[in-house]
Order: sequence, then structure tokens, then C-alpha cells
Amino acid sequence: MKKTTHLPVPMPDEDDEDSVRSQRGIQSLDSTGALLDALLEAGRPLPLGDLARLAGMPAAKAFPHLVSLQKIGLLARDAQGNFFPGALGLDLGLAALQRLSPLREAETEVATLAQATGLSVALALVGPLGPTVVRLEESSRPQHVSLRIGTVLSMVHTAIGRVCAAYLPPDMLAGALAMDAIRMEGTQADSVIHPDGSLRHDYAERLRQIRWQVMDQALGRPVPGIHTLAAPVFNHAGQLALVMAVMGSSGSFDTAIGGDVAQLLRAAAHAVSWRLGAVEQVAPAVSE
Repeated sequence: MKKTTHLPVPMPDEDDEDSVRSQRGIQSLDSTGALLDALLEAGRPLPLGDLARLAGMPAAKAFPHLVSLQKIGLLARDAQGNFFPGALGLDLGLAALQRLSPLREAETEVATLAQATGLSVALALVGPLGPTVVRLEESSRPQHVSLRIGTVLSMVHTAIGRVCAAYLPPDMLAGALAMDAIRMEGTQADSVIHPDGSLRHDYAERLRQIRWQVMDQALGRPVPGIHTLAAPVFNHAGQLALVMAVMGSSGSFDTAIGGDVAQLLRAAAHAVSWRLGAVEQVAPAVSE
């Protein structure tokens, strides 16, 4: 008797989106997904009729899907009959958020922003020594930018550093400022902090302005002749995840907070914040 050899069935490449799309799915699950998408898009609890309408299906068709989603915990229903994310849905969302990498999520926006503006784009995180450059996309235009990956920036004299300071918890800010002298363009802490640990008026006002504008600018600092605009990126908890900045030589771009380049930077920062689960495009001001 001839032995039959069972060859493994080749699986599609996980990175090949076209292959995934071409696979045959389960139509009923597609309908379920449409209901979940509609609820997510609405951003609030919805009754059966509204949810079905937004998903583009009759209520009679939507109802069995919603019942099943409620049974497994992906959805829940309040006393008024409105559907909203259930315990399992929340757990899945939190698990996904915990796996997100701010740098990975920002990568596409960095390249797009650099191409759209013709400027250098930097990303910075608050590291052990302070605001640290972790990604730098060089401009296509010749310009002398002395920043490098690993550069630690002043929280007083640089736009990137001040944005970090503006959203740092108040109980951490004084300690972080105490180390400013060792950073690029750094200064002694007593220039911005009173002996009792409170911020000096001018610096406190600058941080308040940054939180109001959700952006800062530095003209000719830390590098003479190089201007910078910096904007915060937030995570799902409303905390600062990283700072995104554009840099260019004096006279090469509009540095106004309300200018075209600033709007492109805001849009890029907002896009990354959204991917990281930030609920609002503008984070609430940090309490003084």
C-alpha cells in the first residue's frame, strides 16, 4: 500500500495585506465588525436602532449580533437599552494599548512630515537624564543641526525640553530641573526655581503658554541660526509619550505657532496620539 505524504498547507505571509484581504472570511463576523466599528465611531453608548443604522443594516439583523456580543462580554447594555463596550472589550483594548510603541507608531508620521516640510524632524523621550533625542530624520536641505540621537536637551532653553517640562508631573519637575546644567544648553536650577521649589514666574508662565498652545518654539536655540517648533504626543492615559519637533535654518520656514508648518506638526502629533489611544486631541492642562 502506497504511503500518502501529507504536505503542510502553506500559510499566507502575515505582512502581506493583499493576501489577507483576498482570504475568504465569515460574512456574519463581518457584520459584527461593522457594528463594533459604528459604536467606536460614535464614541458614546447607542440604542439598537441608531447602532444598526450607523452600521448600515436593519435592526432585526443587527440584534442577534449584539446579543452574542453582549453574552461574550465584548459589549454591555445599560438600563436604557444602550450598548457600550463590555469588560472583555475593555480588556482587549488595554492589552492592545500596552503593546503599542510610541516610536513605532510615530515612524510613518516622521517621514511624512519631513517630506511635506523639507525640514529635519526629531523625536524625543524623557529619559533618565532628561529630554533625549531618540529619532532624527535629516532635512533634504543643507543645514547645520548639531543634534544627534542621544543628545539630552535643556528643559529651560530648548523647545523640545520645555514641552517635556510643561507636561511633567509637578512633583517630578523640580528634581528634573535640578539636573539641567548637565544638558545641552542647560542652566543652573536656581534660574527657574525658587529655594522653596516653586517655579519662578517667567518660566511658569512659559509652561502655561505651552500647555495652552500645545506647542513651543525656539528661535536660534540650542543651535544659532536654527529654529525649532515642538509639539507633544500623548498616550491613552493622557500622559506625555514623546515630543515631535521640526527644525530648519532661519528664514527657511514659517515659525509662527499658527503657521502652516505648525499646523502640519500638530496634525502629525495628533495622529500619533490617536494611535496611542489618546481620547482628546488636546491634553488637559497639568494642574499647578
